[in-house]
Amino acid sequence: MSTQTFTLPDVGEGLTEAEIVSWRVAPGDTVAVNDVICEIETAKSLVELPSPHAGTVGELLAEEGATIDVGTPIITFVQDDGSAPAPVAEPSTPAADEGSGSVLVGYGSGSGASSRRRRPAARPVRSSVGVIAKPPIRKLARDLGVDLAAVTPTGADGEVTREDVMTQAQQASVFRNIRTPEWGDVREETVPAPAPAPVGLARGVAAPAHPAPAGAAPERPESAPDERTESIPVKGVRKASANAMVQSAYTAPHVTVWKEVDASRTMELVKRLKASPDFADVKVSPLLIMARAVIWAVRRTPMVNAAWVQGENGADILVRHYVNLGIAAATPRGLIVPNIKDAQNLGMRDLARALNRLTLTAREGKSTPADQQGGTITITNIGVFGMDAGTPIINPGESGIVAMGTISQKPWVVDGEVRPRWVTTVAGSFDHRVIDGDEMSRFIADVAAVLEEPALLVD
Repeated sequence: MSTQTFTLPDVGEGLTEAEIVSWRVAPGDTVAVNDVICEIETAKSLVELPSPHAGTVGELLAEEGATIDVGTPIITFVQDDGSAPAPVAEPSTPAADEGSGSVLVGYGSGSGASSRRRRPAARPVRSSVGVIAKPPIRKLARDLGVDLAAVTPTGADGEVTREDVMTQAQQASVFRNIRTPEWGDVREETVPAPAPAPVGLARGVAAPAHPAPAGAAPERPESAPDERTESIPVKGVRKASANAMVQSAYTAPHVTVWKEVDASRTMELVKRLKASPDFADVKVSPLLIMARAVIWAVRRTPMVNAAWVQGENGADILVRHYVNLGIAAATPRGLIVPNIKDAQNLGMRDLARALNRLTLTAREGKSTPADQQGGTITITNIGVFGMDAGTPIINPGESGIVAMGTISQKPWVVDGEVRPRWVTTVAGSFDHRVIDGDEMSRFIADVAAVLEEPALLVD
C-alpha cells in the first residue's frame, strides 16, 4: 500500500489561494482519475477539482469553508501496490503526473465523466440523494435553501433544472431570489468565522470544550460585540469585486448622465422576435435590443469604448475598435462582469444566444477568468431589480458603463395627447479623463434613439 498526497493546484488563473466550498468525497470512497473530489472558489469563479489519482480516499486535510494557499496538501489517496491494482483512467483520459501533487490532471476534460464510479452506500447522504441535478444546480438550491427532494423536475430524464429550483423558491424576479424570513426576536447576531483545521483533523470533530466553574457567570471578552450582529467574511469573488470597485471609484473621475425613453417599439420588437421561429431556441428580452443599441452607439462614439492607460512616462488613451460587451451579473457569490468577445460581429440571433449562455453560466458560478477579462464597455440591467435609474461604477479597464432601468407603463405625451407607453431610463457613467461631456451625451442619446426606434439598427 502507498499513500499519495494531493496539494491545491493553480487552476491556470495565476491565483495564490482558493476556498474549499464543498467536498464530493469522504474517507473510504473509491475514486478514479478525473472523478470530481471537491469544489473550490477562487477570486474569479467556482471550479470542480478532479482527482489526479485512482485509489481510495484516505484523509481530507482541509475543512469546507477554509481558504487554502496553492501548494497546501488537501487530500490523501491510498493505493494498492499488490496484485490488485487500483482503478485507472480509461484510455481517453489524460494520465496523472505522479511527480507533482499540484498538477491539475484532466481539468476541463469531459472524458472523466465516463470513468466515475458510484460511491459506497455507507457514505453519509443528504436529503437530496437520488435526485438528478448537476453540481451548479445543487449549489443554487443550497444557496436558496431549497430541498431538492421536494422539487418537481422538468428536465430530460427527470433532471432538476435551474428553473425548477427557482420555481420551488417562489422566485418572482432576481430581486426576490430568496424567500424573506420572518423577523425574529434577536435583531443582530455574531457568527464567528471557523479557524482553519489542523492537517489531519477529521471533518465534524469539535475542539474540546472548557466549561466554566459551577455557579460562575459565563465570561465575555470586553472587545467582543453583542450577539445581535452578524459578521460575513469578505473573500473570493466578493473580495475581488470590492477591490475592483474601490480602485475604479477612486481612480476614474465618474460622471453620470441619463435619459428617459419611450421604449414601446422595443417592446413590440421583442414580442415579434419571441414569436419568430428563428428565435424559438433562445430567450429574447429587452436586454438584447439594449446590447445591440450599445454596440451601434459605440461605433458612432468610439471614445466610450476606449481605456485610460497609465504608464511610467505618462498616460495614453487606448481606443479599441472592437466591442467585448460586458454584462454585469449579480450572483449569490458576488458581482461579476463576464463579456461577449467581438460582439460587434454578431447578428441579432447569435447575440441572443451569446447573452443566454453568458447569463446562465454566470448564475451557475461557472464563468471562467477568461470570460471576465478584456471587456471594453459594460451593461448593467438594474431594471430586473425594479430600479428606474442608477449611477453605476465603471468596470476597471473600461471607460463607460450603461445602466438600463425597469420598463413600465407610464403616461407619455404623443402628438399632443397623453397615452400609456412603455418607458425606461438609460443612464451611463463615464471616465471624464477619456470622454468629454458632448461625447457621453451623444452616446446615451444614440442608445435611447435605438430603444425608441429599433429600425435604426437596420443600416
